[in-house]
Amino acid sequence: MRVTDFSFELPESLIAHYPQPERSRCRLLSLEGPTGALTHGTFTDLLDKLNPGDLLVFNNTRVIPARLFGRKASGGKIEVLVERMLDDKRILAHIRASKAPKPGTELLLGDDESIHATMTARHGALFEVEFNDPRPVLDIL
Repeated sequence: MRVTDFSFELPESLIAHYPQPERSRCRLLSLEGPTGALTHGTFTDLLDKLNPGDLLVFNNTRVIPARLFGRKASGGKIEVLVERMLDDKRILAHIRASKAPKPGTELLLGDDESIHATMTARHGALFEVEFNDPRPVLDIL
């Protein structure tokens, strides 16, 4: 599996910014395990999909705007995709750049480049980034 496997165009019109007012009308995409067939329906179809003994896992995670654009202090454009938060000041991220940043590289992020961060270490394909900002990372994103 490669990082590029997850890079695709997603039209803005297909992104749900708010939940449906009538939650039962939410769309449901089902994968039939044995056949691999995909079926489209609505959330009200869920009970028809379940069998005795099935396990239903609820995902209540919060989606964060995890993509930041900016540039290295040297001028090269970068794209930072947050993989996970390490603490209130540090993240692990994929960084797309013409030349990978080295530890100590200053990053200027955001539309106005007002978010300052430093790439502190590399862990395989991921980069450790520390934000030089009094706000917690979640508030910055």
